[in-house]
Amino acid sequence: MKILLYLRTQNKCIVDLIDIIEILIIALVIAVVVVMRLNLRNAKLRQKAQQSMMFTSLTHELLTPLTILSASIENLRAAEPKYKSQYALMEINIQRSVRLLQQILETAKAKDGSLKLLVSHGDVMAYIRNTARTIIPLMAKKNLEFSIKCQPESMMGWIDTDKLDKIIFNLLSNAAKYTTGDNGRVELFARTNDRYDKVIISVKDNGCGIPESRKKHLFELFFDGEYRRFNTMGTGIGLSLTRDLVYLNNGDLTYESEEGKGTTFNIMLPISKDSFAPSQIDEKNKVDINKPVSFVLDVEDDDPIFSKDFIFNEKGNNNEVNIDNNVDSSDDDAYRILIVEDNVELLLMMKHLLSKKYNVVTAYNGKEAVDEIHKNELDLIISDVMMPEMDGYELVKYVKNSNDYCHLPIILLTAKTQENDKEEGLEIGADAYMTKPFKVKELQLRINNLIENRQRITREFKQQTIEDVRTKSATMPSPDKEFLDKAIACVHKHIDDSDYDRETFASDMGMSSSSLYNKLRAVTGMNATSFIRDMRMKEACRLAKATPGIRVSDLAYSVGFKDPKYFATIFKKEFGMQPSEYIESIINQ
Repeated sequence: MKILLYLRTQNKCIVDLIDIIEILIIALVIAVVVVMRLNLRNAKLRQKAQQSMMFTSLTHELLTPLTILSASIENLRAAEPKYKSQYALMEINIQRSVRLLQQILETAKAKDGSLKLLVSHGDVMAYIRNTARTIIPLMAKKNLEFSIKCQPESMMGWIDTDKLDKIIFNLLSNAAKYTTGDNGRVELFARTNDRYDKVIISVKDNGCGIPESRKKHLFELFFDGEYRRFNTMGTGIGLSLTRDLVYLNNGDLTYESEEGKGTTFNIMLPISKDSFAPSQIDEKNKVDINKPVSFVLDVEDDDPIFSKDFIFNEKGNNNEVNIDNNVDSSDDDAYRILIVEDNVELLLMMKHLLSKKYNVVTAYNGKEAVDEIHKNELDLIISDVMMPEMDGYELVKYVKNSNDYCHLPIILLTAKTQENDKEEGLEIGADAYMTKPFKVKELQLRINNLIENRQRITREFKQQTIEDVRTKSATMPSPDKEFLDKAIACVHKHIDDSDYDRETFASDMGMSSSSLYNKLRAVTGMNATSFIRDMRMKEACRLAKATPGIRVSDLAYSVGFKDPKYFATIFKKEFGMQPSEYIESIINQ
C-alpha cells in the first residue's frame, strides 16, 4: 500500500515537471518570436528613419543649387536685360520647384512630430478664395471648369496660412490630375457652421473616382495613385501631407468617392482662438489675404496654351520684376495698350499674349500708370481695380477728368463680382468691366470692340475730302472743332515739307506727343503720323483735280514726298489705283 502511494506521488511530480517544461518551451518560443518581430520592426523603423533623413538631406541639397540658379538669373538680368520676361518666368518655375521641395520637408517634419502650428487672425474666406485662384492656370491648361464659392463672402478667424495653403493646393491639384477636360469640373466650396467657429472646405470633382482597391492606401506616404494611367506626375506626398496638416490643425478629413463619377474631399478646421494652445497663436502678425503663399504657373513661355482661352488668377507672388516697357515702333499704326496690374504673373502673361497684336506698355499700379500715360502714346488701358498706391477706380477718375486723356478707353479687371461694384466702375467712366477669372478670348473681344469704334472713325475720316472734313467739323463740339481746324492748318502750312513729323506737329499744336496722339485718335481715329500722311493724300487729290495733267513727280513733291515711287505706293494703298490712273480718270471725266 505504501509502495503504491509512493509511485502515485512520483508520477504526479513527473507530470507537473513535464507541464512546467512545456510551458517554458512555449514561453521561450514566444519570446524568440517577439524578439524577432521587435528586431524586424526596429529594422523597419531604422529604415524609415534613414529614408526620412535621406529625403531631408536631398531636399536641402537641392535647395542650394536652386538658390544659386536664382542668383545667376539676377546676374543675367543685369548683363542681358532684354530677356527680362524670360527671366521672370524662370524665377516663377524656380519658386514652384522650391515649393515642392519644401513640401517634402514638411512631410518629414510631420512624420517625426516636429511640425508646428502657428495661427494668425484674418479674413479666412478671403484667404481661401485668393489661394484657390492661384491654381486657375492649371485648371485652364486642362480645360476644366473651375468654380470657387465662399459662404459667407467674408469671415474672420484664426488660421495657419502656410498649412491652409498646402491643404488647398494639394486637394485642388489632385482633383485636376484625375479629371479630364471633356466637361470636366472642379468645385471648391468653403462654408462655416452655425457657431461660426469652424470652416468646412469641400473640393468636388467629376473625375474618375477612387477604386475600392485603392481607398485603404489613399493616405499612405508615396502611394502613387494612378499617375501613369492619367499621364500626370505625382510624388505620392500630397494626400498624406494633407491629412497630417488637417490633424495638426485639430481638424477632420473625410471623403466620398464613386468610381467613374467623381470624388469629394471635406475638410473641417477650427478657426476660433480658444481651439489653439497659447504657443500656437501669433498675436503680432495678421493674415495678408492679398498674398497667399501658393504660386502656381503650369505653362511655359512657348506653351501651346497661349493660343487657347487662358483663365488667369487674381493674386500671386508680387516679387518685383522689371518688365521691358519699350514700345515697338516698327509698326507705327499698331494700337498701343497700357496694362496696369500688380500681379507679376498675370502682367507677364497678358503682355506676352497681347504683344502679338499690339504695342504693350505695363505698370504695377495706378501711380505708375499715370507716368506711363504721360510718356507714351496710348489707345487703350486695361487695369486691375485692387492695387496699392492708386487703385483702378482712382485711375479711371484721373483719366476721365483730364482734358488731354479723357478719350482713352479703359477696361477694368477685378475680382469684385457684386453688381454694385460693376455699376460703380461704369459710373465713374470705365468703358468695360470684366470680373476675374476671365478668358483671354473675351478680353480680346472687348478690346476689338473698343478699337473698332476708332477704326470706323478712321475709315469715315479717310473717305472725306478736306472740304468735307471742314464742313463736318462745324457740327462738332467746340473744343474738338478748334482742335481739328488747328491740326489741319498746321499740317497744310508744312504740306510740302518732307521733314515735317509728329514731334514738330506736336510742338506746333502746343501739346505733348502723347496728348496729341490721344486727341487725334479720339477725333479722327488716327495717330499723328497717319494724320499727316492722310492730309498729304487729301491734298494730292485736290491738286490733281485743280491741275489736270500734272506730273506724278510734281504732285509727289508738292505734298512732301521726296520719292515719287514711294508716293505712288502710298497713293495706291489708300485709293486702290496709281496716281497716274487717278489723274487720267480726272482728265477723262
